[in-house]
Amino acid sequence: MKLPRLTTWIIATIALVILIGLLSPQQLPVSLYKLSLVTMAAVVAYWLDRALFPYARPDGYLCSTDWRHDQPTCDDANHAIASGYELVFAAAMLRRAIIVGGAMLAIGLGA
Repeated sequence: MKLPRLTTWIIATIALVILIGLLSPQQLPVSLYKLSLVTMAAVVAYWLDRALFPYARPDGYLCSTDWRHDQPTCDDANHAIASGYELVFAAAMLRRAIIVGGAMLAIGLGA
């Protein structure tokens, strides 16, 4: 049986929370506060990207209208990109990652 994705990270996170609880229990609320701020920054930045660039969403450059139901062959990528739009697709993905990462970093450093 294959474990779900990111199981190792969940286990590491639980171990670190237990370690924080044992070493410095008064820091647990602070850690929860920081986690909620960074998570909120990621969500807000994602929706900000969608609002600022409604016609340049990364999934708009995929070949399939419903990419979740595609079954790729072994010679293809998981999700085919429209011909000639590979660079634009990559730029849209990079733009979104920079916006979300920048917002998370700003909130993480500022709070």
